[in-house]
Amino acid sequence: MKVTLISGTNHKGSTYHIGRMLADKLTDSENIAEVFLPKDMPCFCLGCAMCIIENEKSCPHSTRLEPITRLIDSADVLIFTSPVYAFHVTGAMKAFLDHYAYRWLSHRPEGKMFSKQGVCISTAAGAGMKSTIKDMRDSLSFWGVAKVYSYGISVQATSWTQVSEKKKAKIDKKTSSLAKAISKREGKLQPTLKTKVFFNAMRRVNKQPWNPVDGDYWQENGWMGSKRPWKKS
Repeated sequence: MKVTLISGTNHKGSTYHIGRMLADKLTDSENIAEVFLPKDMPCFCLGCAMCIIENEKSCPHSTRLEPITRLIDSADVLIFTSPVYAFHVTGAMKAFLDHYAYRWLSHRPEGKMFSKQGVCISTAAGAGMKSTIKDMRDSLSFWGVAKVYSYGISVQATSWTQVSEKKKAKIDKKTSSLAKAISKREGKLQPTLKTKVFFNAMRRVNKQPWNPVDGDYWQENGWMGSKRPWKKS
């Protein structure tokens, strides 16, 4: 099993440690790829829409994004982590996700996503995990990721070293439970009903698309006929 762990900060705080703990329970270290934001992707989306109306290689930041995209596509499990910043993800995580608007189901979803699992993890000293997780979960869900898990916890600390042993034991138990669920579902995944319904709605839209690039993409993948990205050919 291959895991890609994308962290919303450069430093290895509580949120990163939980994500890494889960990754280590899923696979060996050589199968874990890590991305740190903003170090590995420091650019803000310019809103030029070139990724949507032309192609993703037209993005001014494509050379920075391409190696990360390869890690995402090659992974079986995606782990996205972000501490709570003002009840939302970090600016670096938001800027990163903005660059993948073209991959939403409403445009050009990547077929590999429909067989992946994802986990969204967030921590705070106090509150805000739910809205922070939603920021990440929205992207994973609308990329078509088959199964997305959420884990938010108030660690009541500002660093991993300050987290109590009792809290760490609780985290250890939860990540073990998540790892077991993920491993059990590996290779047996189907997208949610919501994903399938939205996919079919976008299929109808792309019969007469406002954006010809999207329409051509759906045609080239055979999705305008009976073929579906979650079905084995």
